[in-house]
Amino acid sequence: MNIKNLIGGIICLLLLQTGWAQSVAPIVHDPVLIKEKGIYYLFATGQGITVMSSKDLTTWKPEPPVFNQPPDWAVKAIPTFTGHIWAPDISYYRGKYYLYYSVSAFGKNTSCIGLATTPTLDPHDPNFKWTDHGLVIQSFPGKTNWNAIDPNLIVDKQGKAYLSFGSFWDGLKLVRLTADGTAVDEDLASIPTIASRKTDPTGPNPPAIDDNPKDAGGNAIEAPFIYKHGDYYYLFASIDYCCKGPRSTYKMIVGRSRGIQGPYLDDKGNDMARGGGKMMLAGDADWHGVGHNAVFREGKDEYLVFHGYDAHDQGKPKLHIEKIIWDKDGWPILKK
Repeated sequence: MNIKNLIGGIICLLLLQTGWAQSVAPIVHDPVLIKEKGIYYLFATGQGITVMSSKDLTTWKPEPPVFNQPPDWAVKAIPTFTGHIWAPDISYYRGKYYLYYSVSAFGKNTSCIGLATTPTLDPHDPNFKWTDHGLVIQSFPGKTNWNAIDPNLIVDKQGKAYLSFGSFWDGLKLVRLTADGTAVDEDLASIPTIASRKTDPTGPNPPAIDDNPKDAGGNAIEAPFIYKHGDYYYLFASIDYCCKGPRSTYKMIVGRSRGIQGPYLDDKGNDMARGGGKMMLAGDADWHGVGHNAVFREGKDEYLVFHGYDAHDQGKPKLHIEKIIWDKDGWPILKK
């Protein structure tokens, strides 16, 4: 979303042109992971959406981006959009791979979430083809007190699909989708806030701090990811500030609920919609900040996938994949 994202995109493009696979942690922002036929596919923020593949989660090979040119609908909706797509979300749903993605003007809620699908992720398969379904949901400055970015698909036990999303403004939102996942299926004027840093949901958005965009305000929460484990749905979110290199303060929090629609409570019973959230992971001497996570399951193993700002390499955002274990009370922690 800043110059480092652009640099990362250029690096990935150069690697793609040379066909070179890298075994060091790649520079990525907002990663998500899925596996098909023995190959892991990573999707991340980038020009046209960054795509990488791996056979072992260690050595990564750049793949062609999802879009070779910006979608026409997105260019019309976001006048400043030039093809740099944020925060993709990948799922296997209804016999296809569903990729929700974000287009936005930085620091404003002039934003949209779109959807593309493909029957396979293997670019060598003759059936491989991304079909763009266009706009799913849109936010407008002065009209919606939420930001239509950072999507994540979750399906309940009855097969109903929901999309969590959001960044700053009023916080993280949840909306029910149509059965085919291509459109919203409820009144956008009344969709709930499922997580916020505001302790009073009816209060005004806090003001921006430091050099952060004024329009976005100071409700520093984004990147929801809902994951079902055991009897609970777990809502992961990122708080504080990404995209600042060595000045990044990103952290991850988590809460849980027995139903997708919440409320999501932390380990002390605090509602995430009222400033609650159990600390999952924060930066340290090696990583300035860590965040924008996804959860990936392979058999009985579960992994937290996220990016961290490398304190030993100029704060560059790099890929992390860490195994999750669950404590005696059913809360996720990372295996040391």
